[in-house]
Amino acid sequence: MWIRLPALLTFFLALTAASAFAQSSDQRPAPAIEFLAGYAGFVDDATIDHAIYGAAGRVYLTPRLAVGPELVYMVGPDSDRDLFLTGNVTFDLLPPQQGRPRRVTPFIVGGGGFFQHSDRFGSFSSTSYEGAFTAGGGVRGWITERVYALADFRIGWELHSRVNGGIGIGF
Repeated sequence: MWIRLPALLTFFLALTAASAFAQSSDQRPAPAIEFLAGYAGFVDDATIDHAIYGAAGRVYLTPRLAVGPELVYMVGPDSDRDLFLTGNVTFDLLPPQQGRPRRVTPFIVGGGGFFQHSDRFGSFSSTSYEGAFTAGGGVRGWITERVYALADFRIGWELHSRVNGGIGIGF
């Protein structure tokens, strides 16, 4: 009896959650791909400036919560190059209206993954790898029904601050 009761409760809760998720799933925004550019400043004795180029994808799990990969390439002075590959979680601070994104949507974002740094010192080249994360927030503004502009600010490890701008395309 005691074993059946927890099993029945778990089964009931799973059915309830599944039906609630199914009801809201048709109101999720469409998946999107983003093309990014911006600036990053790495902390050192003096800030080391980098240009940012990248792309990201986003798939909504709920009307406000999305996940997806991000690939960012950073070009620093001389031969200083950095590559970030992270899995991001994005949370829209405002819900969609009637299943469509709001005209302007603030969001928070966090991600974790992989970082590669390479540099050349004379004839010697060096490459290092380590874990990485970024966290911050921004705003997304829809230009048309499928195209939006975005801007965000993040702090990450290897310790840096970063300002991105980009264009996104919803499918």
